[in-house]
Amino acid sequence: MRINKRKEGDRIYKIDEAAQLSGLTKRTIRYYEELGLIPPPERSEGGFRLYTDAHIVRLKALTDMRDALGFSLGELQEYIVLVDEIDALRQQYRAEPDGPLKLDTLDRLERKLEDQLIVIDEKLAKINRIRSEVKQLNERIKQFKQQESQTENQE
Repeated sequence: MRINKRKEGDRIYKIDEAAQLSGLTKRTIRYYEELGLIPPPERSEGGFRLYTDAHIVRLKALTDMRDALGFSLGELQEYIVLVDEIDALRQQYRAEPDGPLKLDTLDRLERKLEDQLIVIDEKLAKINRIRSEVKQLNERIKQFKQQESQTENQE
């Protein structure tokens, strides 16, 4: 999702509000801006950062990728590059007349999305392996508790 200049009617948020809405700290938002994960917001005459709804949507998406899939900062940066490339391809597709160029754009878009699905599937496989290990440990604990309970009842 490309975050362009503010559009007429866009809601504007200072960093406190952006932090509250995104669930991130002000420091994290500034750090994400420094890393290029979000584009620099416009500033007020007093120098305050002015975030838009598009910034909030991107911050929430980054949080989801980080928290749900365990993406590192480097992986988040790669994700943002990919999202921007996909967005550019979508705009290119809309601008092209029907024909072979449009099909070529769809092919490139499809490959980008398949690459992202591979990354997500790899993360999910890791999460499922860890879940399986934790589940096995939990089952062992339950067995030990049952054995201890039976031992106490026999005494």
